[in-house]
Amino acid sequence: MILSLCALFLYTSCNSKKEEIKEEKTKFLVTTPIERDTTITKEYVSQIHSIQHIELRAQERGYLEKIYVDEGQTVKKGQLLFKIMPTLYEAELKKAKAEVSFTEIEYKNTKRLSDGNVVSPNELAMAKAKLEKANAEMALSQIHLKFTEIRAPFDGVIDKFHVRQGSLVDEGELLTELADNSSMWVYYNVPESEYLDYESQAGKVSKMKVNLLMANNQRFPYSGIVETIEGDFDNETGNIPFRATFPNPKKLLRHGETGSIEMPVELKNAMLIPQKATFEVLDKKYVYVIDKDNAVKSREVVVAAEMPHLFVIKEGLKTTDKILLEGLRLVKENDKIEYQVVKPEAVLSNLELYAE
Repeated sequence: MILSLCALFLYTSCNSKKEEIKEEKTKFLVTTPIERDTTITKEYVSQIHSIQHIELRAQERGYLEKIYVDEGQTVKKGQLLFKIMPTLYEAELKKAKAEVSFTEIEYKNTKRLSDGNVVSPNELAMAKAKLEKANAEMALSQIHLKFTEIRAPFDGVIDKFHVRQGSLVDEGELLTELADNSSMWVYYNVPESEYLDYESQAGKVSKMKVNLLMANNQRFPYSGIVETIEGDFDNETGNIPFRATFPNPKKLLRHGETGSIEMPVELKNAMLIPQKATFEVLDKKYVYVIDKDNAVKSREVVVAAEMPHLFVIKEGLKTTDKILLEGLRLVKENDKIEYQVVKPEAVLSNLELYAE
């Protein structure tokens, strides 16, 4: 009989412990959304341009006699890049100089005669005009000869050649491009609503700092500054181009590259919930809301932005809603649960813990 009583006591104790364990396992953590002013980082696809990127073209027709640089070479302002065969223009300059010498002699003789009242003042004026015309033609020949040398208008990097040495080039023909990569202009398109938010903050910060994520997913080591916004919106996309200027001391960035601009955006009274509290069904996000009867109800939410461990909710929730924080896979629609409410402030301070 004593053995039977002991066995009954042990059985009852075990069942009691199992019920306590079962009760602990079915108690879920629940929280509520919280509204806070916050700053998120938005990414925009961008195009990278040199602050100066020009075409170098032949200013005179002729054979390309010499190329003094190579593709991709860094050049200095005033450096000689190309030379077009100057023989014809040198001959024209010699002819013009000879014409100046001849008309100058004519003018001096006419002036001497004019001083002796041998010829009229009109003849002297015509001789002077003839000399001035000859000087103008000589100056023009000098310019034509100078145009046979193509020099760098600023410090920069030479692009690929469109002609080769010995080619016959026409006036205006493209030789190469020259890019000044000391600083870079990065263009990206911003939607109208975000443009208005930016303009409302312009009084607080005159020039916003942004970061550049390069094509290899590495962040460019220097920050850029938003310096200008274009004048018109694109009616088809509803976007307006922004331009940020980035220093490029190591010449890492080149004209024509792509990347993503990371721009901080301030949100007022943003509704925040942990990412852990959501689940997806057919690319839509849902949360489990606990109703007044402690029953689990799924509800679709619209996410406005994403932050580390957090979602900014645009639609679908109120700050008074109770949402399931963990154990989403252990419940199904209309299940009644026991729960413990965790304050959202405590949840935010332990995001990494709850995200595990």
